[in-house]
Amino acid sequence: MEDNGLNPAAVQESLLDAALAHVPFDGWSEATFQAAARGAGVDLPLARVICPRGAVDLVVAWHRRGDAAMRLRLAQHDLAALRFRERVALAVRLRLGAADRELVRRAAALFALPQHAGTGSRLIWGTADAIWEALGDSADDLNWYSKRATLAAVLSATVLYWLGDSSEGDAATWEFLDRRIENVMQIEKLKAQVQDNRVLRTVFAGPMWLAGKVKAPGSRAEDLPGQTSTGEPAA
Repeated sequence: MEDNGLNPAAVQESLLDAALAHVPFDGWSEATFQAAARGAGVDLPLARVICPRGAVDLVVAWHRRGDAAMRLRLAQHDLAALRFRERVALAVRLRLGAADRELVRRAAALFALPQHAGTGSRLIWGTADAIWEALGDSADDLNWYSKRATLAAVLSATVLYWLGDSSEGDAATWEFLDRRIENVMQIEKLKAQVQDNRVLRTVFAGPMWLAGKVKAPGSRAEDLPGQTSTGEPAA
């Protein structure tokens, strides 16, 4: 495709903006994708070049837009005044609290399909990674994986709870989130106890060393298996 001054990212943003009004009715579907192309004034063949997977590429862009917005909102808070668990809870609340429940519900339905489950999992992992980076995480060993895997599990459970929450101000969801984070803190406390116990530390030293070799210092979420170097899901 010739460049001709075309900005693919800007075209994708236009398609996404045009799609959002249709998602509550048609989901993240082919019908929504075609309606978005019409609404954005983009020829459908060009739209398919920009988004080869159609609406799936749009929901990926929408999710990552939410991650970026969360990081901007989080940067406006005085995190130093908060305990660490409060920082994590705040990041999750900022990420989820600003989301449109029906758009999330439709995305969850899409990613429940086997052919899209991998993409959904990578997006949740990406959100967990975005939160940890925003909080200044500098781990470059096994902890890099364990922190993101644990937070991804918390995020997944919290989203599902939030989708069915009818409490005022989503109060029940935030209580659920606090309980999940408390569970994680108990796990972290157990890990610290292992490190302080010479016998247990020796037992786990071999497996932890081996697992730590999986991730070289400086690698990032986009280097995970199943993704390309640009962070896009692999074909």
